[in-house]
Amino acid sequence: MIDLDNQTDLSIDLGKLEKIADALTHADIELIVTDDETIQALNSEHRGKASTTDVLSFPLETPFTEQSVFGMPLGSIVIAQSYVVQKAKELGHTTQDELSLLFIHGMLHLLGFDHEVDEGEMREKEEALIAQFDLPKSLIVRTEES
Repeated sequence: MIDLDNQTDLSIDLGKLEKIADALTHADIELIVTDDETIQALNSEHRGKASTTDVLSFPLETPFTEQSVFGMPLGSIVIAQSYVVQKAKELGHTTQDELSLLFIHGMLHLLGFDHEVDEGEMREKEEALIAQFDLPKSLIVRTEES
């Protein structure tokens, strides 16, 4: 289940995001869609980067390997509404598609994937999910191709 905190006026089809989440985990996820100021503050506080970003993931630190067994959430995903709108317009797809792409990216980070240090595993998993849910290419895939 996704616990949605939409702090913006962005229209969100939660059912589509739930299908993506269900394909990856049975654990609960918190999803926050917010403004640039909030995500910039979080990015600064947690990553030491004083800039906005598209998506941040905060895995719940727990000694258990499978949170869903104990009813614990997997973690939180924070997405910047401005990035969703900007990229959707720039790339010619819907805001729901862009939100779904960022949600997949955030989910994979919650599950332990890290494209900054892995050898392509996250990109491969992301590509498979994009195909499974019939979505346009994500940032990580677009970056890989250029």
